[in-house]
Amino acid sequence: MKVKYDQEVDVLTIEFSSVPVEESDEEKPGIILDYDKDGNIVGLEILNASKRMENPRTLEYAVA
Repeated sequence: MKVKYDQEVDVLTIEFSSVPVEESDEEKPGIILDYDKDGNIVGLEILNASKRMENPRTLEYAVA
């Protein structure tokens, strides 16, 4: 899994898989889901991330 924040365009991208993206849909305004050829979610993009979360440059990772 990769998490990237592009401050210049204010987009947070989470890649769940390295499988190529076949299709993308805007699930809700500013929330884009990326799908592979089988319809599995392989990524997530959050537009205007700095307005939607506290600090998109900070990442906390936990495994339970």
